[in-house]
Amino acid sequence: MPINELRSISTFVKTADLGSLRKAAAAQGMTPQAASQALAQLEKHLGVRLLHRTTRNMQLTAEGRQFLESARPSLAGLERALAQARNATDEIAGPLRIVGPHSVFRPVLAALLQEFSELHPRVQPDVQLDDRIGNWVEDRADVGFRIGLSAADGVIARRLFPLQLIVCAAPRYLERHGAPDRIEQLAEHRCSVFRLRTTGQPLPWRLKQGDTSVEQDVPPAFVANEEELETDAVLGGRVLGQLTSVTAAQHIRSGRLVPLLTQHVADFSSVFVYYGSRVAQPARVRAFLDLAIDRLANNHTYVLSQQELTAAEERGRALFVRPAQAVPPTA
Repeated sequence: MPINELRSISTFVKTADLGSLRKAAAAQGMTPQAASQALAQLEKHLGVRLLHRTTRNMQLTAEGRQFLESARPSLAGLERALAQARNATDEIAGPLRIVGPHSVFRPVLAALLQEFSELHPRVQPDVQLDDRIGNWVEDRADVGFRIGLSAADGVIARRLFPLQLIVCAAPRYLERHGAPDRIEQLAEHRCSVFRLRTTGQPLPWRLKQGDTSVEQDVPPAFVANEEELETDAVLGGRVLGQLTSVTAAQHIRSGRLVPLLTQHVADFSSVFVYYGSRVAQPARVRAFLDLAIDRLANNHTYVLSQQELTAAEERGRALFVRPAQAVPPTA
């Protein structure tokens, strides 16, 4: 039923209940002229006269009484349905569908969900983490997270923070193998490589050269398609690894990892939150978006400044520089 027909029927029922077109118009926030036009359109649409109207009196016709009896229960049901839908947009409860990348973002999202669930226990998060680039509509997502902008039409994207790729080593690795001073020296080191879950292909390391980003193949001494396993291998001192700042930042700040080649840290990508128009969004979606943006937008927890990176590298190299070979005395 078109909205204008529903409005006309509602005006007719209200007029019959109040016995006055002017009172019915005021009750619905309409002008008397608009109410009169709505009744005229309804009568024209039905092809019958519903009300006998004079300047002083208004009476239902026989067809009007019959239509009123039939329309009133249905109209009341529609009004209840509309009220329930309006209330649902204001109530912070119900299912919340969230999608995002499995790699990189899981620790960030876990902390965010924990806080949100404590604030709004009546919301039921339904989370799907997948490294593929999904379709926002087909995934039926209320809120999504992506590394890079979403290609979906009609989706609003909000940048949260840059994603850095940092070459890291544990102190134990540096004690055994030293540190590369140049990109070319990576070929001499034991390196970890991340394998994409979606394609099974190993990812080359991405490094910054000047103002551009370049791909660098490294000898794979360890390969994994799970970032936690890769991180454990790097923390254990078995390999060098190129880790995201989301994972590496806490370990670098604590001294468990040393950043290397920090002048080549790539930061050409960012983490985005994306969603449909905020107009008519349920309250649970708006509340989650507000919390995500408040907690994550420009959050330095997951980003290291160039000053931090440089200082951490200098400290690490100073502790683990190999001593120069002693020169035997001449005879």
